[in-house]
Formats: sequence, C-alpha cells, structure tokens
Amino acid sequence: MVKSKNKKTQHLATIFLVVMGIGFLATIPIKESIWGIILQGGFEAGLVGGLADWFAVTALFRHPLGIPIPHTALLPKNRNRIIAGIISMLENDWLTKESIRRKIETINFTDKIFDIIDNELPSPAVQKNFITMAKHLLKIFDISRFAPLLEEEIKDRIHEIDSKNFLPLLIDQVKIRNYDEKALDYLLKEVDEWARKDSTKYKLGGLAVDAVENIKADGFMQFALKSFSNLVNEEKLGSIIQSLILKGVASFKDPLNQNRQTLMIHIDHKLQSLKNDQKVYDELNNLKTQLVDKWNLQEQITSLLAQIEQRAYGFIDKPNFYDDFLLPIVKNGLDGIKSDPEKILAIEAWIKNHISSFVDKNHSKIGILVKENLEKLDDKTLIKMVETNVGKDLQWIRVNGAVCGFLIGLVLVGIKAIF
Repeated sequence: MVKSKNKKTQHLATIFLVVMGIGFLATIPIKESIWGIILQGGFEAGLVGGLADWFAVTALFRHPLGIPIPHTALLPKNRNRIIAGIISMLENDWLTKESIRRKIETINFTDKIFDIIDNELPSPAVQKNFITMAKHLLKIFDISRFAPLLEEEIKDRIHEIDSKNFLPLLIDQVKIRNYDEKALDYLLKEVDEWARKDSTKYKLGGLAVDAVENIKADGFMQFALKSFSNLVNEEKLGSIIQSLILKGVASFKDPLNQNRQTLMIHIDHKLQSLKNDQKVYDELNNLKTQLVDKWNLQEQITSLLAQIEQRAYGFIDKPNFYDDFLLPIVKNGLDGIKSDPEKILAIEAWIKNHISSFVDKNHSKIGILVKENLEKLDDKTLIKMVETNVGKDLQWIRVNGAVCGFLIGLVLVGIKAIF
C-alpha cells in the first residue's frame, strides 16, 4: 500500500516536471507577446525548480543519472554518521534512562499482572501448564536426599520430648482407666491358670520335699522332720501348696477383699511417687535416647515418600484436581495478597526496582541492537526502506518545487514586464 502511494506520488512529480517542460517549449513561438513572455517565464522557472528539487531529492540516495557528482548519494556516503546519529538520538533524547524510569513509575504493574492472572487462570492452557509443572516438581523430587533430613528432624523432635511431660499423664491415665486393677486381675488369672495344672502341683510338691529334706536340724527337730517326710509325698505336699495358692488368688480377686484394697492403695502410692522420682525420669530419657539413636528410619521414610509420590501422581491426574484443589489454593493466595496493601506496595516496588535496574544495566544495548539491525541492511535495502517510509513527502518536494517555481516565475516576469 505504501509502495503504491509512493509510486503514484513519484509519477505525479514527473508529470508536473514534464508539463513544465512542454509548457516551456510550447511558449517559445509566442514569446513576443506579453502573455507569451509571462507564461514562458513561469514554465521556465517551474522547469528549473522541478529539476533542482529532483536533483536534490535524488542526491540524498544516489548519484543523479549515475554521474558521481560531488556531494551526492548522501545516505550511502554518510551511513555510519546517520546510524550514529539515530543511536545518539534514541539513547540521549528519546529513550534516556530517566525518561524510561519516569514511564515505569506511571505504570501500575501489580494491577496489570493480577488482571492477566485472573483472566488466564481458568484457561485450558494455564491448567495444562500448572498440571505439567506439578508433575515435573514431583519428578525432580529426590526422595533419597530428603529421607536423611526427615529422619534427623523426626529424631530431633523425639529427643526434645521430656519424660516429665508425659509420665505424670500416663500415671494418671493408669488410675483413671483402672489399668492397675486390670493388670492385677490379669496377673491373678495367669497365676490361677498356672496353679491349677497337675504339672504345677507335682513341681511344687517336689520342691517342698527337697526343701524339707535339705533342712539341717538336730535332736528332736530332726526326728520330727524325718517323721513328716515319711507321712507325706510330693503329691500331697503339692496339693496342699496348690490349694493355698488358689485360695490366695481367689481372695485377691474379690474387689471387697481387704488385702486386695491394701495392695491397690500401695500400688497407687508407688505410682504417684514415680512422678517425683528424678531417677526414673533420667532413666526414661536415657532409654529414649538409646532407642532413638539406634532407630534406622531412612528405609521406612523412603518407602513412605515413594508411596506418597505415587498417590500424588494419581491425585494430579484426576479431572477435578485443577478446579477443585489447585485453582482455589492459587486464588486464595492471590486474594490474600490483594487484600494486603503493604504486600501490594512491596511487590510493586520490587517489580519497579528490578525493571529500573535492568534498564540501567542494559540501556546501552538499545543502541547496540539498533546498530546491529541497521548494519545488517545493505545500502540498497536501506535506501529502499527510507524511500518507502518518507518517499511520498520527498516526491511532494519535487511537485512543490515545480509549482512554486512556475508561480514565482510568473510573478518575476510580470514584475519585469511592468518595469
């Protein structure tokens, strides 16, 4: 479109120049009359003005008629100076650091960024990118590197636990939940089952007989023991001892039995005394330290993290992962930032400072970029580019030169004729 308009204007300038030439030739036969003299002077001045402006316009880009006349083809000859001038103008006049900084200060980057984010978050492209990013983060997560860190952290947390913080609570729960009575009942049950066995009876009887026979005594006592051992055997002694044990167990099973109640009171006092026994706390802490130090958690942590990673992959692949889980998290985070003016100001200042710093460091690259792009163009391409963009105005200079020359010529010849 621009090229077509330039050609039309160029043709128009040429037409005006031809008209002036034809008019000059056509008025030669009538130059004796006053009107012939005036018209010929006008056409002659228009022809000279048109030719002069054609020469001037042509001399900007190339040698007129290919003749190497001095001070012509100005653009190719002064290419480096022109490029340097353009760069200087950009860096020092139009795009100075100060002007860019002032422009940066007028822009509210956070509002624009948040508007873009709000508009783009629901889009399928952003959803796809977020899911891809989430999977990539899972993929690069090195379980083997995090397992030792987690093991160390867990052990540190356990080491920080003091037995004084949980032993009193544990003792209180023992009393509240009647674990002391349940433990006693369980022990009595086991003793009862053990005592009722025939094997137990014979074992107890055998131990009793051996004990009696091994008792050292003199005189009458020796005679009495000897007589007693002849009257009883292992089975009888075992039955007697078995009966005594079973009766004792049965009595302690009775909640109203005085001996049981006395024993439970004694157990409770012992448990309560543990709350103030520093040796117990020290022993528990030492036991805890030894167990934790020997506890190798890395394998279990690695296995757990691997399971979590696999489940995370499956969770991300769910159709509703982005809309129901990830998107609300992102929106809540953005809403939290938007509702905090201090955060907004901090983000705005951070963005502007970094952009200003980037401009300061790379301002000279504007000129370098322009220079590199212009130097890529050969003279012919550069001339064509300039003519394409400003050729229309340059051709109108030729038209104006011919028209103004014609009019000025008419005026000058008319004045000359008058005087």
